[in-house]
This record gives sequence, C-alpha cells and structure tokens, in this order.
Amino acid sequence: MLQNIPEVKLGIVAVSRDCFPIQLSQTRRAAIVKACADKGLPVYEARTTVENEKDMLAAVKEVTDAGCNALTVFLGNFGPETPETLIAKYFDGPCMFVAAAEGDGDLVNGRGDAYCGMLNCSYNLGMRRLKGYIPEYPVGTAAELADKMAEFVPIARTILGLKGLKIITFGPRPQDFFACNAPIKGLYELGVEIEENSELDLLVAYKEHADDPRIPDVCADMAAEMGEGRYYPDLLARMAQFELTLLDWAEAHKGSRQYVAFADKCWPAFPSQFGFEPCFVNSRLASRGIPVSCEVDIYGALSEYIGICISGDTVTLLDINNSVPQYIYDEDIKGKFDYQLTDTFMGFHCGNTPSCKMCADRAVKYQLIQHRLLEPAGSDPDFTRGTLEGDIAPSDITFYRLQCDSEGALRAYIAQGEVLPVATRSFGGIGVFAIPEMGRFYRHVLVQKHYPHHGAVAFGHYGKLLFEVFKYLGIADIAYNQPKSLPYPTENPWA
Repeated sequence: MLQNIPEVKLGIVAVSRDCFPIQLSQTRRAAIVKACADKGLPVYEARTTVENEKDMLAAVKEVTDAGCNALTVFLGNFGPETPETLIAKYFDGPCMFVAAAEGDGDLVNGRGDAYCGMLNCSYNLGMRRLKGYIPEYPVGTAAELADKMAEFVPIARTILGLKGLKIITFGPRPQDFFACNAPIKGLYELGVEIEENSELDLLVAYKEHADDPRIPDVCADMAAEMGEGRYYPDLLARMAQFELTLLDWAEAHKGSRQYVAFADKCWPAFPSQFGFEPCFVNSRLASRGIPVSCEVDIYGALSEYIGICISGDTVTLLDINNSVPQYIYDEDIKGKFDYQLTDTFMGFHCGNTPSCKMCADRAVKYQLIQHRLLEPAGSDPDFTRGTLEGDIAPSDITFYRLQCDSEGALRAYIAQGEVLPVATRSFGGIGVFAIPEMGRFYRHVLVQKHYPHHGAVAFGHYGKLLFEVFKYLGIADIAYNQPKSLPYPTENPWA
C-alpha cells in the first residue's frame, strides 16, 4: 500500500518575533520534538529559527534538503508575521501552523504571546491567499502540540497524495447510471490529473498480456488468499492476466504523477468480452492501496483514495443499496443495538470489497443480476463469475464522499457508524450498516443534495480527519448526520 500513498517526513520550524527572546521559541521547539519522540513520531527539527525573511529562506532550504515534505510552523512566541507566513509560499508541501501555550515560565520574561500571534498569522495567510492548516484549537503545550502533529500526518499524506494523483478511467459510463457522471473540472481544482480511455484500449492491453510469464505466480497468490473451495480454478488465469494488465497500465501511464486510482466500466460489455467479472481483481488492487471504482465512478475512486491516505488502510465503494427488512431488524437488531430501523440500511456491491474486510465464509462467486441479464436462462454461470461475495465483517466505519455536482461545485458528506454483526441473508459483497439518524441524513443530505448512490467506506472512525482534509481543500459544503437537536435547513419541523 505504501507504494501508492506518500510517506510523510514531517519537519518543525520555530519562528520568533525579534522583540521577544529567541530562546523562548527554541526551548519550546525542543520540548515539542522530545514530546514527539516520546510518542514515537519522528520529526526533523530545523535548527534555523525564523526572525526575518532571510531566515525564512534558510529554514525552507534546510527542511527541504532534509527531505521534509510536510511542515509544522511553530510560533514559540508572537512570531514575525511576514516571514512565518511566507514559509507556506516557499515550502513545497502542506504546512500546519500552531502556537505555544504559556505555563513553562514566568509571565514577564517567559511570556510569549503566541495566542495573540496566531491571530496575526491567520490574518496574513488570508491576505496573501496562502493555504495553511490550522487545527481546531492551535495553541497548546509541548505534549498537546505533539498530538496535533501526529494528527497532521494523515492529513498531510492525503494532501500530498492528491497532489501526485492521476485517476485512470476506462469508459464511457454505463447508460442510465448518470449518477456516476460528474464534471472533471473539480479534479483540476483539487490538483488531480485524469486520463480517460476506451474499453477497447483496455481490451487490447488485456489481450497483449496473454501467456504473460507472471500469470502462474498471481494465480497462486489468488488461490492462497481465498483458500481451497472458495474460487473457480479455471478462472484464475483470466483474472491474473487482467490484474497484470491494470498494474502495467498504471506504471506506463503515471506520467508526471506518483500515484494512481482507476475508475473502470465493468458492465454490460465487460464480462462477455473479457470472460469474467472484474470485481475480485478490483478488490485485490484496493487492498494494496490502488482503488478501482465500479461503473467509471471517478469521484468514487477519488473518495476511496482519500480514505486510503487518511486511514492507512484499505477501503471499499458500496451502493447505499436497500433498506433492512423489518423482520431482520426485529430478530437481530432491536433491543440489542441502540438503533431505530431507519438508522439502518444495507451497503452492497457486486464483489469489490477486499477479502480482509469480509467474513470468513467469503468466496469468489458469480454476479446474479448480470447472469440474469447476459447469460441464457437456466444456464450455469460462465463469464458472469468473478465477484467476491459474502457479508462484510463487523467494524466501525465512516461512510463519506467528495463529489463535484452538476453545477461544477465540490461538496462532501461524512457519516460515522458501524457494520453490525448481523447476517444479511442476501448476495454480493454486502453488510448491515447502522448510522445514527441515517433516515434524516438520507433525506436531507443524500437525496436533498443530489448525491449519487455510491459511497466510500473507510473501516474505522475517521470523520474528524476527513472533515479537516475537506476543509483544507476548500470544500464549503461538508454535510454530516446531524443529531435530532439540530434540524436540517430543509427539514419540516412539523413532520
């Protein structure tokens, strides 16, 4: 996975206003570095303390030469407004701005006034239209700021990942799946590159990988992942050939970028022409940090990649698919979990969820819906095989999406919940999800704001970090599942 997401090397630069003792910033900086070391967080400590613009240039050069790609700018005292904010201009990477709390000295010669200096720092960043990350509460002790720096690492990793990301598509998008269509303008606003290709391009590349000498090793790896009796032996070579095709295409087409995600068309022509469904292969790439979204869902792939960078773990993309039947709720949820029926739903897709996030009985099977549509009635499944099916394992989750709407505006939603340990009694890669106040969120965010049916799923509670990333990216509309005490603007107060 680390081959497709950035590795953050974090540095810290202390700044000091020349009418304050420079030693105040330096000793406070050293205390932060020690607190980071105590927490197991490696940080490069810049020895240049910034009081003026020449110091700023020297500090930026120092941390750049040290290989830093993310930076904490630390106001150990009030700080010099111009030089400290120009660090964000000259340093090629995300910068977090934090300030020292008082309490480590007297309030005469040991007072730094960084609480005040942070206001001027923010003001100057705004005047210069420079982007800096400022935490919810940016003032703290050494230990508190070390915690904020640890939280900044996945945020910085995501920003760096997007800066180096190319989304590769094979389309066009399926007919009557207009929800997956979205303007690519938003990608360019985020600094993400895109390469759009035809399904024929993919088919030609796939055929060129016939008899690839690496296929047997990939087949063996697939068999080991699934276990005997949980895959189709005659299908492995076809799927291995496709996996190698995608990986080789990524390497050959990265261009100026370091990281890739795919958005591929997987039906209706794909299975009959390639000889299988691509879902299991997609799941394997996602488990390595290379998301492959279904149905050419470009912003689904983007959202998945963001989740991988944030969590450092694999993710999945699911349909917000069907309601939970009353009888399942009554038998397995009511009285056992603190959820109403409308808080629950089933997240489903044909079989793209990585096997490590599924229950132990998962297996490679066939796509029931496509079999009905594409193969003779009553026949044994042939080219509609290749999905990874089973119930998704119980876990905390974050359901989220970053989307460019039909007007070209970027917007996002985030909702935390869990996958319940409840059998779905259904097919596909599927789970029973529970999100507090999901019914209201469904109506007044997902429906009201015209979101598509696909949502990305991170396996853990990452709402705080996702919110900070979306805020840094300038997303003005970040929706979430609001509690009953906080009505939505469109919610009828008498309903």
